[in-house]
Amino acid sequence: MLRALGFVSAAIVTALIIVAIAFRFLDSPKEKQMRSELVTMQEKYLLLQRQMQFLGNQVADLEQRDNDIYRSIFEAAPLPDSIRLGKVYSSVDWDQYKFRNTDELVSEVHKEIASLGSRIAHQKSSYDTLQKMVQSKENMLASIPAIQPVSNKTLDHVASGFGYRIDPIYKTPKMHTGLDFAAAMGTPVYATADGAVSDASFDDGGYGNHVIINHGYGYETLYGHMVRIKVRRGEKVKRGQILGWVGSTGKSTGPHLHYEVIRNHQKINPVHYFFNDLSASDYERMVKIAAANNQSFD
Repeated sequence: MLRALGFVSAAIVTALIIVAIAFRFLDSPKEKQMRSELVTMQEKYLLLQRQMQFLGNQVADLEQRDNDIYRSIFEAAPLPDSIRLGKVYSSVDWDQYKFRNTDELVSEVHKEIASLGSRIAHQKSSYDTLQKMVQSKENMLASIPAIQPVSNKTLDHVASGFGYRIDPIYKTPKMHTGLDFAAAMGTPVYATADGAVSDASFDDGGYGNHVIINHGYGYETLYGHMVRIKVRRGEKVKRGQILGWVGSTGKSTGPHLHYEVIRNHQKINPVHYFFNDLSASDYERMVKIAAANNQSFD
């Protein structure tokens, strides 16, 4: 009996030890399933974090380009980070999630997604502002004189430049406030930029039949001595539109066009405002021709 009892006791103790070891180191089927689901959830959450990190980096790159490039081009102040409400996503630190339940993890993801959404919304607003600036810049560029007022591909029609020139009538040095383009009577005269005609009239003592265009942004252009004017005061014109035809009206010694560029009510050298027409070499040649100290036509 003692031997039997000892054997049974030893078997029970051994069984308890085996069960304890099994519970300690081996998972039940349910635990195995739960552990597998937990690993899957962690992998999915890690993948989601990586995707959000990628999106965050993309948005950060757009924000940087917006501040450093686009807004610099259009001379706009960069948006501060306090407005963008952005954050930099780092690598996932699982230690901070060890004691969080699923609801807390989901809440954390929602916060990060909301942050990304806010940054994207502010970036979209910034691009909308830049789009308006682009439109404004396009209008401004179209309003800056940029072509020659007569067809002059060979540059042979430039007769007299900006600066002190010999007056053709009084034969004394006098400030010549524009460029003279010698051309045959009836040669078309073109608007050099978009704008509105502020004057289209006859001046017997000076420019004769002349047109003044207000381009906005502080720019005006004047076209003088035309034989006939085609446009009317108040009419809106586009760059390249015919304003009239070359003549010799007013104070003029021969058929030519007197052309002036006025910026902020100050007459400036028009030779620097043909950048849509001239290559670099043509521009250098034009400057040399216009700088010749000769007699003007008016």
